This record gives sequence, structure tokens and C-alpha cells, in this order.
Amino acid sequence: MSNNLDLKKGLDIPIKGVAAPEVIKSVSPDIVAVKPTDFAGLVPRLLVKEGDAVKAGSPVMADKQRPEILFTSPVSGKVESIVRGQKRKLLAVLIKADAKQEYAELGAKAPATAAEAKELLLKSGLWGALIQRPYGIMAKPEDTPKAIFVSSFSTAPLAANTDFVLGDALQDIQAGIDALAKIAPVHVSIRKETQSASPFHKLENATLHTVSGKHPAGNVGVQISHIAPIQKGELVWTVSLLHLAAIGHVVNTGKLDLTRKVAVTGPGATRTGYVVCLPGTPVKEITPVPADIRVVGGDVLTGENLGADGYLGFFQNQLTLLPEGHEREWFGWAKPFRPNVHSSSWCYFSWLTPKKQYDMDTNLHGGPRAFVETKCFEDVTPMDIFPIYLIKACLAGDIEKMEKFGIYEVLPEDLALCDYVDPSKNEIQAYIQKGIDLMIKEMA
Repeated sequence: MSNNLDLKKGLDIPIKGVAAPEVIKSVSPDIVAVKPTDFAGLVPRLLVKEGDAVKAGSPVMADKQRPEILFTSPVSGKVESIVRGQKRKLLAVLIKADAKQEYAELGAKAPATAAEAKELLLKSGLWGALIQRPYGIMAKPEDTPKAIFVSSFSTAPLAANTDFVLGDALQDIQAGIDALAKIAPVHVSIRKETQSASPFHKLENATLHTVSGKHPAGNVGVQISHIAPIQKGELVWTVSLLHLAAIGHVVNTGKLDLTRKVAVTGPGATRTGYVVCLPGTPVKEITPVPADIRVVGGDVLTGENLGADGYLGFFQNQLTLLPEGHEREWFGWAKPFRPNVHSSSWCYFSWLTPKKQYDMDTNLHGGPRAFVETKCFEDVTPMDIFPIYLIKACLAGDIEKMEKFGIYEVLPEDLALCDYVDPSKNEIQAYIQKGIDLMIKEMA
């Protein structure tokens, strides 16, 4: 186990539109959405109906398979509508917020045992913030992981600055660590380059690790692979720093408060910066969406296309606005000089201007083609795995080879850069998710 990681592989994508370190506005939404689709592995059961009154922190859904896992409202108000999709799949519970917020009393008490810590998470609706690895599904209350991992920074394109977003929540974060430490040892990773300036180096009751390197050095999965690799039969849990602060806030105050600073980023944003709001806030209330702009909840590599009429997700603290790329480029890759195109290789001259940021859009500049085996995947994957062989094993549905080549250690986000650098334009993350789904079906 290493406390200092210096990762050499990876790639930082130089895209324009980083969030300015300022709060643009605070939003008190009229309608808030609770979306069961945010939680992998959840089979939702409604606990409310249209017209019911709810408080912030009172349950609106439960997991059918484990009824003790509750999902609570981020606001007080009335259930406006239940949104369903095909085959009556539950898509969202829309809640009309009250002008004055009321909170369900959850009890301000530091848990003394693992059972009390789990009860606090289940009661508050924050159990869904715990992600199990392998597979990236919601953790199970009956399990005990070998460790719980937290990354205090993100290296994803245009990611929110956690020092700015959560630097003033140190007391809540510490309370969250103390609660989770009753369940399993907690590991927190800090960016090496800003270690001395970061408030998170003061955290206690956890093993601190310093990490340096390009993206995906900030991914908790990459950190786990170097600190405590996951073997077959082992479990670890992960939780974001954002939700760790929310857990600690419940411990300190007895109230659920999911308020967060959301980074508005990207070349399509009319103004970048941070907006204070809640998960489930309508995108249009967070930022204006110009015509022909795609709104991505999260970063450009792993985010979800929310659409202008969508709602901020439970795990999201970033919106990336990208121009839709419709135009075809004359001569395309055959152009001898493309100064406004970034390349991860030396195909173009972007390597001569390493500090330049690019006005990127959603254009793929071509479609999928024959799967060409190159070294580019290994160059951007700082993990002790063979990504090309793992991807092929997932495509073939070969469980034995998936296990051999590292399926227990990865989630799609850990190989997101492979999507970006792949000359064959394959959807690598979709292939990895296909393999994980097969493992859940056959092995879990």
C-alpha cells in the first residue's frame, strides 16, 4: 500500500470553459425531481402519491429488494406528479417546493457503532451515495467492505474545484468520516500539487494519500487499484466528498441538506461559474441554454445528456454545455494543418501548443470502424490492467478472461479516455458496462 502515488499515464483534455471561481447565483427551485434512474441497481417502490406533503429528508421511495433503503426528498413541499416511461418505468417524482422549508428531524447524534452508522445512512436517504466496487452498484446494508475510499479532487475535464466547493464544509466532512469509520477503514486521496493549500490535508481518522498525475488520477477507481486492488470476493465502498459532507451535516444537525455549488462549464456556456442549488433542480433554472447546445450533467467524458428540460442528478455537481457539431469538415483528417483540433498523438500540431484550450463540440468526425489494436489505450490508463484485452473480453462475453484482465477493478469511467483516443471511434465505456452487466447477472 502506497501513501504517495505519482501516476505517469493519462491525458488532460484542453477544453475551453472552466468555471470561474465565483458564485453566480443561488437557486430556490419551484419544482425538484427525485430520479430513481440516478441509482444503479435500484428497483424503486413509491412511498408517496400525487398531492402528498413531504418534508426535506422524508422518504419518497424505497428499494423493492431491500425496503430499509430509503430515498428522501431534498425539499419540503407537495408531490406534484409521478413521471413514468415505457412499461410504467418510474422516471421521476416531481415535488413542488414550499416557500419556507421544513426539515424532517433525523437526530443529531454521532454513531457509536457500525449498526448505528448504517441506520443513520438508511434513515436519511444517503445510503444511495455509497457505491460498491466491483460493479459500481449501490452498496448492500448487510455487507461489510474491506475499506471505504474517497477522492477529494477530480481531474475530469472542467471538473468543479472541490477546494472552492467544499473547503468551508470541513467540519461536516470530518463528521462524515468519523461515521463511516465505524463501518470500515476510510482512505482519502488528496491532490499532491495542492496538498499544502488544500483544507482536506487536516482530515483525521482516515488514511491520507497524495496523488499526482493527469486524468484519470482523480478517479477513485484508479486510486483503489494502486492502494488496495480489489480481488475476487472482496468489496470496497466509495463515496464522493460531496455526499460525505451531507452525511456529516446530518450527524451535526440532524437535518438533510443536499445544497451544493454546481459548476457551470463548457464552451457553450453563456457564463461560467458556480450556482448554489439542489439535486433535482431544473437545468433551465441553473443556466440559460442557448439553441443548438447540448447540456451534459457531469463532464464531457462520462456525463449524461440531460437536455434543456432535464434535472440535475443526485451525483452531479457540474453542467457542461457543448455546441452540437453538425458540420462536416472538408478533407477531415487529410488536412495537412488543423490548428483548432486537439490530438492525443502527434497527428496534428497541437503538441506544439500544450497550454492552448480548444473550442470543442459534440462532432465525432466520423463513425465506428474496424477495431484497430494500438498502444493508445495503455497510454491513458494508469492501472495495472490490459485494457485492450479486457475490452475484447467484454465484447466476447468471456467471464473467465474478464476476471483475468481486471473487470473487478474498473468501471466505465476509469476507461473513459479510451473513448476519446480510440482511432476506431468505438464506445469503450458501453463495452465495459456490457461486461459488468454480464458479471452481475452470472456472478453476483
